[in-house]
Amino acid sequence: MSKNWLRIKNMATTMTTGFVISASAPAMPGARVHSTPRRRITPQAGRALSILGHAIEYLTDEFLQTGLAYSPNDPQMQAVQLLMALNRQIYSECPEVPTFGERCRALLRPPRP
Repeated sequence: MSKNWLRIKNMATTMTTGFVISASAPAMPGARVHSTPRRRITPQAGRALSILGHAIEYLTDEFLQTGLAYSPNDPQMQAVQLLMALNRQIYSECPEVPTFGERCRALLRPPRP
């Protein structure tokens, strides 16, 4: 596996502090884990998500290094929130990939007249 693939693969489960979180572990004991639909990400959307992810990580790390208390009015935190909103928007605009069950039901469903 290439070095970049390992970084991308682990990016979703690694926080800026460097601690790895198991992707299958629920955030709270007893909490239900809702699966999010998989998305078909185009190369352009993937590049945008990658750039936004790096910018978010950079700003967050920089904020943590300053040691300032969190304030929602801090311009740097507002920038992070803006980038995160744009990241979610780009991701949610990518088409959903049907699950295996949905594809099977579509094949077994009789054609409509």
